[in-house]
Amino acid sequence: MTDSTVHAGLSGRTALVTGASRGIGRAVALGLAKAGAHVIITARSLGGLESLDDEIQAAGGAATLLQLDLRKGDRIDQLGPTIYQRWQKLDILVANAGILGPLSPLGHTTEDGFLATIDINLNANWRLIRTLDPLLKLSDAGRAVFVTSGAASGKYAYWGAYSASKAGLEAMVKTWAEELTNTNVRANLINPGATRTQMRAKAFPGEDESKLPLPADLVPLFLELASPAYTGNGNVINFRQWRASRHSGEQTSDIGVANADV
Repeated sequence: MTDSTVHAGLSGRTALVTGASRGIGRAVALGLAKAGAHVIITARSLGGLESLDDEIQAAGGAATLLQLDLRKGDRIDQLGPTIYQRWQKLDILVANAGILGPLSPLGHTTEDGFLATIDINLNANWRLIRTLDPLLKLSDAGRAVFVTSGAASGKYAYWGAYSASKAGLEAMVKTWAEELTNTNVRANLINPGATRTQMRAKAFPGEDESKLPLPADLVPLFLELASPAYTGNGNVINFRQWRASRHSGEQTSDIGVANADV
């Protein structure tokens, strides 16, 4: 599938992106807007959203700003009714927002640190599913894309809270995907791997970030999974394997997460 094919399928669609003020979320929101989608951009930082909105408008796109703290469940629950009142449906959900949480031995992890990581990375996404599922089903081809990590494998010491949150996210999204089998909605996950973001810099201070892909490098993969033309469901797509497959002609739905990195 070429990028132009993907872009053509996104024109006029309505998308919601969480964590859109920076990093991968910001890059994907801008990419969706450039592809012709109307993007509802959410984040805790209103300043970051305003800056992104300026960039989207400069590129000829359109966005709606929504300041949203994923720690406030009642605010998430209001998303579905709010979006329905204005657009009557939702075509695309990109659930990108997340936190790193404490990097420490599980025996030393505080209750607040562990629960906050689970609440934002897992529970908030369950709330998004619950409030947006009806709207995605009103679309002719609803598409939901979540962001996971190689840490979901549980192979990395000191990453317990984050690993548990991402493992739970993968299980939850795959379960939802099974429930969506006989609908027009498809739900998948992307494992970006090591990417040049603030979260990565916090986890690996001193790393040479010049060797890491930029968030913008991931945009074509997100656009592909957000397109009505992509019918895979319940897949976990590894960005590096997907990028390699672009040169071999392998189908995206066949790309797994073996040897995934954090």
